[in-house]
Amino acid sequence: MAKVTKDALSFEEAMTRLEEIAKSLEDGSADLDSALALYEEGIACVRRCGKLLDEAEKKIKMLQSDEDGNMTEKDFEIKDEQ
Repeated sequence: MAKVTKDALSFEEAMTRLEEIAKSLEDGSADLDSALALYEEGIACVRRCGKLLDEAEKKIKMLQSDEDGNMTEKDFEIKDEQ
């Protein structure tokens, strides 16, 4: 993968790169320095994915009608179905 700023990666790109990094680390062919660099890059990808998920969660809103019929925004809440 070409050098791209981690902050510019989309969620899908960061996940794909994270999978590539995991495979590279699992095969055990990298020397220690390369493995550490891959690990650090993986951590950056994980943080990017987390940041993007947090941003998406903040954007999800539910429109709800109050007693007077006025529409208001409410944070989306996931209810456990257990």
